[in-house]
Amino acid sequence: MFSLGPRQEEFRAPWIATVNNIDWPSSRTATPTAQQAELINILDTVQRLNMNAVVFQIRPVGDAFYASTLEPWSLYLTGTHGKAPSPLWDPLTFITTEAHKRNIEVHAWLNPYRARMSDATYTLAPNHMAKRFPKYAYTYNKYIWMDPGAIEVQQFICNVTEDIVSRYAVDSIHMDDYFYPYSDGTEFPDAKTYKAYQQTGGKLSKSDWRRSNVNNLIQMIYTRIHAIKPKVKFGISPFGIWKSGVPQGITGLSSYDSLYCDSRMWLEQGLVDYLTPQLYWQIDPPAQSYSALLKWWIGESKKGRHVYPGNGVYRIRPTDSNWPVTEIVRQINITRSMRDSLALGNVFFSVTQIMQNVKGIQTELAKLYKQKVAVPKMNWL
Repeated sequence: MFSLGPRQEEFRAPWIATVNNIDWPSSRTATPTAQQAELINILDTVQRLNMNAVVFQIRPVGDAFYASTLEPWSLYLTGTHGKAPSPLWDPLTFITTEAHKRNIEVHAWLNPYRARMSDATYTLAPNHMAKRFPKYAYTYNKYIWMDPGAIEVQQFICNVTEDIVSRYAVDSIHMDDYFYPYSDGTEFPDAKTYKAYQQTGGKLSKSDWRRSNVNNLIQMIYTRIHAIKPKVKFGISPFGIWKSGVPQGITGLSSYDSLYCDSRMWLEQGLVDYLTPQLYWQIDPPAQSYSALLKWWIGESKKGRHVYPGNGVYRIRPTDSNWPVTEIVRQINITRSMRDSLALGNVFFSVTQIMQNVKGIQTELAKLYKQKVAVPKMNWL
């Protein structure tokens, strides 16, 4: 077991997913008081386990878990898309206030282009992004998805991000693996946007153009966040495999080719302050080895950016992969063994398994996190 010295820093956080009410709130129709009590319970548990951050989803489908003039209130908060909570309260203000009382950072998690989930049938509010930009809102695999190649949509997402950073005491903006959608086997319907790009003299192939669209958004957001509040961080949690076959022996979906995410480049060029590759695989099977992938990712951090791998604690559930809890313990210890190479913590998907103490996960985390530590300093900010 790798233990930390009293002055060593380590990032320790769960994701709190609100889409489909995965983690919070447990009920869309519960009173604000009951929803707040659930958040307090989560934060108290995070504090008791000596964790120091939460990644809180505030914009799952072009909606808001905070008071916004730009976007509608979330269905997942109030049960009705566009309906304000009653009595009125602001979950983002609430969680930042309560988390900071407990010395816990809040990383505000936004999904940029996903506009409605595949199982949803509700009518979109007039100020929803799919209504603002209808010609760039596509039905794909039953989802509604915005076109990442549309400059107006990119600009709008930057405006939403700027609004959050300007008005709230968040410690970081966080995005995950969803930029272009995972394929359903059909072509994403952005042919008109690509043709318009070509007609203005664009020479990139469609795949390279799509990657450049994602890169442009990330570059703009990074620049704008730091222009408003230089100390606010920007992190992304991409799919855990950059390209199938990299490193040698790894096989699986290619983030670069299938999702148009050149996540290695973001790390290499310092377009993020931290990267949290979703390494939701075990250590030992070679095809998607946690340790082999983590070693590769930290080797790509040419600008000294931090890597906080994402750990799939949901996979210890008997109803999922039924991993032994020792798998997560081993993964944390392997991460710690690479701390000199900038593997500086772990992020757990998701908080529900920790709250439910599946397979005694709280006991194991308490052993690993015996003392409180600070989040790692970022000397470039």
